[in-house]
Amino acid sequence: MQSLDLSVLHQALQWLPTQPIWLCTVLATYGSSPRPPGAMLVANAQGKFVGSLSGGCVEDDFLQRIVKGDYSAPSQLVRYGGDGLDSYVSLPCGGQLDILVEYLPATAENQVYLNQLAAALEGHDALEKRVTLSEPATCLPTKRYVSSTHIQRDNAQISLFIAAAPRLLIAGISSVALFCADFALSLGFEVLVCENRPDVLENYRSQLPAGAQLIEQFPANYIERCGCHANTAVVALTHDPRMDDLTLMEAVLTPAFYIGAMGSHKNSHHRRLRLVKVAELSDEDLARIKAPIGLPIHSKTPAEIALAVMADIVQCKNKPLN
Repeated sequence: MQSLDLSVLHQALQWLPTQPIWLCTVLATYGSSPRPPGAMLVANAQGKFVGSLSGGCVEDDFLQRIVKGDYSAPSQLVRYGGDGLDSYVSLPCGGQLDILVEYLPATAENQVYLNQLAAALEGHDALEKRVTLSEPATCLPTKRYVSSTHIQRDNAQISLFIAAAPRLLIAGISSVALFCADFALSLGFEVLVCENRPDVLENYRSQLPAGAQLIEQFPANYIERCGCHANTAVVALTHDPRMDDLTLMEAVLTPAFYIGAMGSHKNSHHRRLRLVKVAELSDEDLARIKAPIGLPIHSKTPAEIALAVMADIVQCKNKPLN
């Protein structure tokens, strides 16, 4: 989950009933910039803010302009660096930063709008946020992308496709799972590891990378109870049919964009036969399961297998839906 951007929206929802706010979104960066497109900041007229646009490079100048009463249109484009604002701020390495600034008065309509954005980041329906500069934004449900925020621009027309941050749900801890968790965290994924076997937890608990969330539940039970949003990749990496098969049976009932299980071609074939016999999975269900999992890079070691798995997941995540 994009925790910082959700904090921005939650603060915006707290302020909005009693005061106007400015919701700011990074649209594009050129050169060096510590914050990616889609990053958000919210500020009020007193110069208080939550979030970040540049990691500290432009925030002070930007907030001073808000306090002075700048940015009164419903939406406007602000550029730092290059041919942008004539301010004392110089971005690192001659960089350039484009920011969408939305002025949101305290109205019920804007409260609904912010709740829509928060729901999208929390993993509910993805949204296409459409902006014609100088006019208020509108939001429409979309299935266009399965990964997180994407931005398209055509002169004064801006579209932001907003969804939850990608999530990796790992069913069972193994040496491969540890490397997958580490790689996924470095790639910006939210990582959930479901494991309820006491002996495995005793051996591996201390080896889980910081930032991975351990859920001490049987993976299939967790998926059945909590589900998966469309930006979730589910991977079964234990070689234990009791855990892997049941995980796959539940995962195909969700909109997860990637479902995979580790095993050889022979073991994967036998698994498919079991899934058809026991769970009566259809050909369409089976086609969603990547088994053997990962890109075919002739991986041998746990780290290489994890690299193949994460490369396959990223490839699927970044491919736009038709």
